[in-house]
Amino acid sequence: MRIRTIATGLAVAASLAISGCSSGTPADAASPLGKPSGQTKPGTPASSTPLSASALAGRLLTEADLGQDYTRKPEKAARHDDTTVIGCPELEQLGGDAAAGGSLDFPNKATATFLYSGSTGSEISEELYSDTAPKLTAGTKRIFDAMTDCPVYQLVIGSKPVKIATQKLAAPALGDEAWSQLLTFTADGQDSIVKQTAVRTGTILLVVSGSPALVDSHVEKALAKASTGR
Repeated sequence: MRIRTIATGLAVAASLAISGCSSGTPADAASPLGKPSGQTKPGTPASSTPLSASALAGRLLTEADLGQDYTRKPEKAARHDDTTVIGCPELEQLGGDAAAGGSLDFPNKATATFLYSGSTGSEISEELYSDTAPKLTAGTKRIFDAMTDCPVYQLVIGSKPVKIATQKLAAPALGDEAWSQLLTFTADGQDSIVKQTAVRTGTILLVVSGSPALVDSHVEKALAKASTGR
């Protein structure tokens, strides 16, 4: 599983911060701590069979779904050999690869990242994973707990240090379980704020990351398509 923590991933978000992506203060910053929602919307499919990667790819949002202000970015293979976590033992145990959006144990996945032309530097990333419900829950909780257990830590990419502050947010009442967090990346004196919301519905895990306003605007649309393929 690559949980890109993640403004298209923790490493990508850190890269945005390094390149000087500035930010404002999102309204979500004062939200209370979040927990899995434990609520299922009526009509949510309850299939126990994981979907293939190709099936997941067909359920990703497209430019047509989002509108003319969005352009899909080419996907690039992630490499995290030069990534080190400092000041967060929980993430250090997972290793730099996992901490920076690396692979865990979800076999089927599909991803898409979009650039929003209405605001300089704003992006939104969608990731879909499929596995058994218990594995999705355990893997997602492990990552979220590890990150939010460390309010402040450093991610060193190559020789570039990035300060990361994490904050749990109220989980939306979506799917079978949901998690949400806010991350503030600081590099070269500039901040980049990233919101990440993850929703599990049956054997599908949806992760939407990026500009807080964009995440809030599109997470329900992404969940609807991920759940039904339409």
